[in-house]
Amino acid sequence: MDVINESLSPLGTYKEGMPWNPVEKVIMERRSVRRFKKEPLPDNLIRRILEAARFAPSAGNGQPWKFLVIKSPEIIAEMERDATRITKFFMFFYGYTMYWGLRRLITKIMATWSVLRLYSNEFSAPPFFAMTQAAEDQTVYYQGAPVVIIILEDKRGVSNPTIDTGVAGENIVLAAHSLGVGACWMGFTRLLTYYPKWRKKFGLGKYPYRFGNSICLGYPAANVNHEVPREVQLVEWYEGGMKDSPRIDRQGE
Repeated sequence: MDVINESLSPLGTYKEGMPWNPVEKVIMERRSVRRFKKEPLPDNLIRRILEAARFAPSAGNGQPWKFLVIKSPEIIAEMERDATRITKFFMFFYGYTMYWGLRRLITKIMATWSVLRLYSNEFSAPPFFAMTQAAEDQTVYYQGAPVVIIILEDKRGVSNPTIDTGVAGENIVLAAHSLGVGACWMGFTRLLTYYPKWRKKFGLGKYPYRFGNSICLGYPAANVNHEVPREVQLVEWYEGGMKDSPRIDRQGE
């Protein structure tokens, strides 16, 4: 599709070749923010962002979520320290911080056979790289964000509550961007579930809730919002009968 134009199309209409409407512009231009200003967010602004999450669609309108707002610099700093500590612990047993011989042995025995197989998504390249940096004190998880929103998932939710909480989270990041607030998904908050004190304080794992995800919020320290290239997707269109093959459309060209 064409690059976003200065003018915007009205909502509720479609014409061939028209520029983005305001909703499309928010979706296409939003980027994850990893540098935040220290300026706090007003409570009413946070509430407005959460209102978008509250109105997210969910299976059976079950709304299987609970939102926690963490604004305390002291608490966020302690979350950062403990998340980093548990990261260093995991990376030690993975073998990342050991000398070569022991690292190779531990990697074969534990990582390859158990950790990587049990947590293949968590230990894929992007999160693994972030964890290695955190283990070496080269990066911080919460990026100095003044607000962290934790989304708890209600296990009693209809069908697949994990998807519903993801939709609610997407509403948060899109609404935040539309209001001039930067956002970044921060799944590494899951590391805190290994600490009894955080499970107790935030109710992580306390029935019926379990940790879903978290999102950092704050005013961006730099403008990173712009449209970026995306991988072309091969989409199958089924337009004929049962015996007809689908038409393959290259979405994104």
